[in-house]
Amino acid sequence: MRDLTALPKAHLHIHLEGAMRPTTLVELAAESGLETPAVRGFSDFRAFVEMYVAACSVLDGERRLRRLVREVVEDAAADGVVWIEPAFYAPRYRSVFGDDRLTIEVVLDELDASGRRLGVGTGLIVAADRTVEPAEAVEQATIAAALADRGVIGFGLANDESRWPPEPFAPAFKVALDAGLLSVPHGGELLGAPSVAACVDACGAHRVMHGIRAVEDPELVRRIADLGICLDVCPTSNVELGVVERIEDHPLPQLLEAGVMCSINADDPLLFGPGVADEYRLCRDRLGLTDSDLARIAVWSLEASAAPADLIDRHVAAIDAWLA
Repeated sequence: MRDLTALPKAHLHIHLEGAMRPTTLVELAAESGLETPAVRGFSDFRAFVEMYVAACSVLDGERRLRRLVREVVEDAAADGVVWIEPAFYAPRYRSVFGDDRLTIEVVLDELDASGRRLGVGTGLIVAADRTVEPAEAVEQATIAAALADRGVIGFGLANDESRWPPEPFAPAFKVALDAGLLSVPHGGELLGAPSVAACVDACGAHRVMHGIRAVEDPELVRRIADLGICLDVCPTSNVELGVVERIEDHPLPQLLEAGVMCSINADDPLLFGPGVADEYRLCRDRLGLTDSDLARIAVWSLEASAAPADLIDRHVAAIDAWLA
């Protein structure tokens, strides 16, 4: 059986703080004299978000933020990731850094340094929060555009889609798209196929984070496949948040059969458990994906990323060698 940590892959749907090591969370909380925030046992999406935000509270300075970034890249390298695009919402740290751009620049600097040290390519997705006024999203997109030559590669939209649709955020995505950034909004997780279609139509999505409920509309599935839009799928997250009841019910095989580009991702390992190599393993063991399927997905993850062409070509060849 082939070693899935030896399969070169890109990790495209990973939230920076959500990839914190549990041991790091415990250690940083203890250093601050805090009780370790709970990261398990959420009952719904709202409780999940509250736990996520609580975990962020231990990142109260540059040293700790840099440690987080460094360890995320280290864990990515151990999982066979050759390119990673973590998402990050800077306004959460205004009380620490005072300036959103400065916060993002710290993350970019450490991503670059750690990536170079470990041989992992890195890019950053600047995220907007859909529960906050769209004007703030425009501010974040403007910062992202200004840092497009410093390692920002995409612009995203996260949080609860059930009450905050993507259409009001179209102006922010226009700023990002005009700067040549990838559009990577969340959709098709808590709501169905129309939410995925709105990400495509209102946000000009190159990829949709999750997007699996597109499967509820066969015509939309055909459209996504024809457009080459990649769905950044997170199987364990979908089970833990009740999007699908069991992993065996996950529509990833159906989407692949329909010709939809998909990547496999971990979303928030701190809260859900598995890393990206574990998610590949889960898809092989529980969804019946073959190594050929997984190699194809790994190729797509690279092709749908913002990685430079030489990195993609080199690692696609390595994927072929892994399969051979």
